[in-house]
Amino acid sequence: MALDPLTMLTLSIALAAAAALYLAVEWRSVRERSLLLWSAGFALISVGSTLALLRSSGLLLIGIWFANGLLVTAHWLFLLGVARFTQARLGRAWYLIFALWVAMLLLPGGPLWSTVMLIINSTLVALLMLRASLLLRPHGRSLSVGAVQLRYVLLLHGVFYLIKAITAALPGTLIDLATFGGQIIRISLVEGVMAIMLIALSMTGTERYRRERHIARLAARDPLTALYNRRALEVRAPRVFAEVGTGRPGALLLIDIDNFKLVNDLYGHTAGDRLLVELSEMIRRLLPERALAARLGGDEFVLLLGNASVEAVVELGGALRARFHQAAAQAFTTPAAVTLSIGVSLFDQPPASLAALIEQGDAALYESKRGGRDSIRLVDRTVAADGPLGAD
Repeated sequence: MALDPLTMLTLSIALAAAAALYLAVEWRSVRERSLLLWSAGFALISVGSTLALLRSSGLLLIGIWFANGLLVTAHWLFLLGVARFTQARLGRAWYLIFALWVAMLLLPGGPLWSTVMLIINSTLVALLMLRASLLLRPHGRSLSVGAVQLRYVLLLHGVFYLIKAITAALPGTLIDLATFGGQIIRISLVEGVMAIMLIALSMTGTERYRRERHIARLAARDPLTALYNRRALEVRAPRVFAEVGTGRPGALLLIDIDNFKLVNDLYGHTAGDRLLVELSEMIRRLLPERALAARLGGDEFVLLLGNASVEAVVELGGALRARFHQAAAQAFTTPAAVTLSIGVSLFDQPPASLAALIEQGDAALYESKRGGRDSIRLVDRTVAADGPLGAD
């Protein structure tokens, strides 16, 4: 099959339609608006390429001006999809592109008409793609492989159109949009087919990576409080353990809500869930940098801190107890106070396992419960420790 303009347009129609359909199917399961915008962009390319075939029938307004207008609109949707993906806002100036394209109807006919049309069309597409590529820069964070690929594919696509605009402006360049005449137009058709394939693959990979990351985050989080679950804590705990040493102790705080059953019995489990969420928010606000927090289950929480001192741990535990007691007392009236008991294990040597460290914290928590609840019991297992400590 010869790669003549009509063949290349037919390939563009088929590939763009397939890309639009595939991204639309992905959107039905992912529900990311960027996928829907990209799908609409490919659909417009497919329609525009179909209209471009009408040039051979003499319908130049539809086959040239309207078809190229859809091409510009498609790339504008690509930009809008990237903006949605990166959570960026586009300035109002980008919406003036459509007004500029409509104004091209006023261009006088003549031998330079095809050249001017191609220059303006190529410049608009180049600006849209270069801006989209710029939005995908890392912003201080590493991009996924799909996003990096999409960034450079859009960059190369935009540079190609910029070069095409510059080349079209050179004196003596043959351009005939009505008959697909001129080397620039033939090269552009080939590049268009390749760009459709690469952009579609990059966009799909980008969203798939985001979906997989989202699933991984959900798997690592407690569904009610959004804190880490125990499995996620076990995966991340070695990072904290590696920072522990003589003079840089770590600490595990095991937290349990006193008389939590009273809230569930008197006000229902929904009220109990609200109290758990309230505690998790307090933990987030007070948690030191690089520390870890998780919900082990029920009304039991664990905090894992690196570079912690006895004073810092007692201060953190005291702040949590005071804030929680006040919030629970304001929200619920119960026969016995709803408070926090905290057991703390301070260590300066990496433990055998997180489970072993939790057992130590559980022993301290038991002492807190046995001592009347609403208190902190700290066991200092560091080299410089004098023995178990307690706090009210």
